[in-house]
Amino acid sequence: MYAQLPPGSYPESIYVQPGLDFIKVVKFLEESSLSFPVAVKPDAGMMGFMFRIIQNVEQLGKYHAVMHSEYIIQQLVGYPLEVSVFYYRLPGSQSGRITGFIKKEFLEVTGDGYSTLKDLILKYSRVRFRRDEILSKHLGNLSSIIPLGKTYCLSYALNLSRGGRLISLEGEKTESLLQVFDKLSLYTQSFFYGRYDVKCTSIEDLRKGINFSILEYNGSGAEPHHIYGNGNTLLAAYKIILHHWKILYIISRINYRNGISYWKYRDGLRFLSAAKKHFRQLKKLDVSFEI
Repeated sequence: MYAQLPPGSYPESIYVQPGLDFIKVVKFLEESSLSFPVAVKPDAGMMGFMFRIIQNVEQLGKYHAVMHSEYIIQQLVGYPLEVSVFYYRLPGSQSGRITGFIKKEFLEVTGDGYSTLKDLILKYSRVRFRRDEILSKHLGNLSSIIPLGKTYCLSYALNLSRGGRLISLEGEKTESLLQVFDKLSLYTQSFFYGRYDVKCTSIEDLRKGINFSILEYNGSGAEPHHIYGNGNTLLAAYKIILHHWKILYIISRINYRNGISYWKYRDGLRFLSAAKKHFRQLKKLDVSFEI
C-alpha cells in the first residue's frame, strides 16, 4: 500500500520477517534514520491489534520474539492531530469525493493525585466494554498513583474498537482538502477507494498539503468511520454503508471493463478464511502482550 503513495508522504518503514535473527533487526534499525521511540505494527493488521510504541531495543526484542507474522517498524510521527479521510474516485476521473472526515482522540484517564491507575480505569465509562483487556495491558502500573492533572494513555491505537473517540469534521471539508487527496490517489493511477489515516499539525496545514504523514490507508475493506461521531441514527449509518458498497460495485464494474478480472469465488473464500485466522491470532496475542 505504501508503494502507491508519493515518497515522503508516509513514515520511513522497515519490514521485518518473523523468525529473523534479532541481531539483524537491530542492524537494520541502526542503518536506517529511525530512532527511538518507534511505532511497530503488523504489516497486515486491523483494529490496532499489536500496534505498540517501542521505547528501546529491549522492548523491540520482546515484540519481535512473539510476532508470528511480518511487521513494520516506523519512525513515530509527532504531529499532534490524527484524522481519517474517506475518499473515492471513479476510474478515468481526475477528481473524486471525500465522503468522511473525522478526528480521533486517545483513550486516556486523568489523574487526581490520589487514585491508582486501576481505580481510574474501573470508574471510567469509556473502558467498561474492554475493562479486562485494559487492566491486563497495564498490569505493571495498576498500583501507581497518577498525579493531579496528568493524563495516562490507555491505548495508543486510535481505532474505535480500541477505545479511540471519533469526532466529526464534516464542516471542515473543502475543495483544497479534496485537491490534496486527489493528488495522492492519482500518484499511481490505481487507487480509487479507501480511508486515509493521517497525522498532521493542523487541519489548515493538511488543506495546504504540508506537515502531514500518512500512517496507513485502507482499500475496499475500509470502514467508513464517519458513520460514528456525527449523531447518525442506525438507519442513517446503514445508508452510508450501502452507498459505499454501491460505489465499490461501480468501481469494480469499470475496472472489469478495463481488463481487470474478478476474483473467483473460491479464491476470495480462501483469502477471507486465511485473513480471519490471522486476525484471530493477532487479537489473542494483543490481549496478552503487556507492552
